[in-house]
Amino acid sequence: MPPAIRDRLRACRLRIQQNRLDGYLVTERADQFYFTGFDGEDGAALILRDRVYLLTDGRFAEEAQRSAGWARRVVRTGPIAEVLPPLVRRHRLKRIGFNPDHVSVSAHQAYSKGARPARLVALAGLSKDLRLIKDSTEIAAIEKAIRIAETAFLRVVKRLRVGMTERQVAANLQHEMLRLGAEAAAFPIIVAEGPNSSLPHAVPGDRRIRRGSAVLIDWGAVYRHYRSDLTRVVFIHRIPPRFRRMYEAVLTAQEEGIRAIRPGARMCDSYLRVWESLDQAGLARRFTHGLGHGIGLDIHEPPSLSKRLVAPLEAGMVVTVEPGVYVPGVGGVRIEDDILVTETGARVLSRLPKDLDSMVVQS
Repeated sequence: MPPAIRDRLRACRLRIQQNRLDGYLVTERADQFYFTGFDGEDGAALILRDRVYLLTDGRFAEEAQRSAGWARRVVRTGPIAEVLPPLVRRHRLKRIGFNPDHVSVSAHQAYSKGARPARLVALAGLSKDLRLIKDSTEIAAIEKAIRIAETAFLRVVKRLRVGMTERQVAANLQHEMLRLGAEAAAFPIIVAEGPNSSLPHAVPGDRRIRRGSAVLIDWGAVYRHYRSDLTRVVFIHRIPPRFRRMYEAVLTAQEEGIRAIRPGARMCDSYLRVWESLDQAGLARRFTHGLGHGIGLDIHEPPSLSKRLVAPLEAGMVVTVEPGVYVPGVGGVRIEDDILVTETGARVLSRLPKDLDSMVVQS
């Protein structure tokens, strides 16, 4: 068993004991990988105090053996609920925890029936709380995902040409990340030219890049299941005057937000610092979303840097800091980097330049 998996199971079992449970049923794919290293798309894990069962079907039996040979496999031919009764009887289980955020009503009914006479106990925060703090293996994977995304971006930007469509740029970026070793894009890539960049989640289309275009690109890579998330705005040949003002304001605000990140700081502190900076520039009302989110096995996971959360940041959290301003009919600017909360402050994991002069592309 890999040391990182052993540590995660130890922490999970402590929560099981604290909640007077006999086991914990994992049904969400990312959580299954987190606790076992097995990534079968049709599976579950039953974590007991002294062993772990992987509940999968014949399509993933070999993969389960390769990635988590230390666990006990249960190769099923029917639904997960049908393999629960013998395990409940064998280990005399009475209370089994599960995450209600990942179980539908119909699945809960089936699991409850299969687990009788054991009782299913909702325990929403277990995996979420443990995954908040990244260990060294997770941080290394995230950093590699960042390096892949950055290298791909630099290569694609060099090849940007007037007349290319948003969709073509997105496809080139995804292809380059795969060539560099990414498992996939971390999420649907955003490429938004000119007025389209005022849409925070724009979908790449047939709009073409022109001389004088501002092009917002939001992208990331997956490496060993962990994700990166970056945003830059590039300008083709020249910077439109109105975009210059927006860009300088957003960059200053982002720097302020990053300086506010440290252990013990409230999750809202960084957001408030950014809002104040944009307010001084007369652009705060154009900042229409939260400042950032956690990244890891999922592209959006806790913690959240929003104006409402007062929980403290802790060393080992990895978050995005991505202020943006958006003017309908004109366009928008968002700058995003990935940040590790350290014991003494914050470390910017991403390395791409973001000064305004570096964002001009002579295509």
